[in-house]
Amino acid sequence: MTPGPDSRLRRVDFPHDRLGWVRPLAQFALRRRWPVTVHGTENVPSAGPVILASNHVGLIDGPLLAVFGPRPVHALTKQEMFASRAGGVLKASGQIRLDRDHADPGAIKACVRVLDAGEVVGIFPEGTRGDGEWGSIRRGAAYLALVSGAPVVPVTMLGTRAPGGTKNSLPPSGGQIDIVYGTPWRVEPVTWPRTREQVGHVSALLHEHLRASTARARDLTGRDLPGPLPAGESTEVSPPGALDQGAS
Repeated sequence: MTPGPDSRLRRVDFPHDRLGWVRPLAQFALRRRWPVTVHGTENVPSAGPVILASNHVGLIDGPLLAVFGPRPVHALTKQEMFASRAGGVLKASGQIRLDRDHADPGAIKACVRVLDAGEVVGIFPEGTRGDGEWGSIRRGAAYLALVSGAPVVPVTMLGTRAPGGTKNSLPPSGGQIDIVYGTPWRVEPVTWPRTREQVGHVSALLHEHLRASTARARDLTGRDLPGPLPAGESTEVSPPGALDQGAS
């Protein structure tokens, strides 16, 4: 696949002090519409690099991951969002632009820079909104873990889409939302070169951990996922390469 037009190492800001007031304000605004309960924040290391790997159920999963994380999160965000009215906030808060239509090594390199700085990367390994059951995952999270040695903390979103809701629907006002952080998963870092087989093996192990973590989150909250999208709903599947690292 042809690399995207901006595959160079892109800049990532770490504006914690400058925008420290934004997250509490955003939490207040979101909680005025939906009761949000966050579970398991003790599973997120308080310092050092971390990869938050979240299932992807609804439209607001990205904002919830960024706003309610126990630490500031630099999340992979589709580049179209940077051209929207939210673009200025995304840039100022250090979110990472992702070209989903091409292989995007620049996004991966930006994630590595964040982890090298001891910060938090947020990623949706499913690569698309759907039932959130972890039917399949891209290899990006496993690749970042292999490169950095950072722990991967599973995140389960529950209640961010109502059963039968479309991919762009919002949960009903007043509907309970639960965000559950699971047990960290770790793999020893592997120096270059990393083979495609290594990445695939590690991704399979991570996949098992993510599925088990979501099962525990459902048991903890007594809640279930919304099920598949309605028939005929197209999903935002990213092409191979955008979030699917091979060897390097």
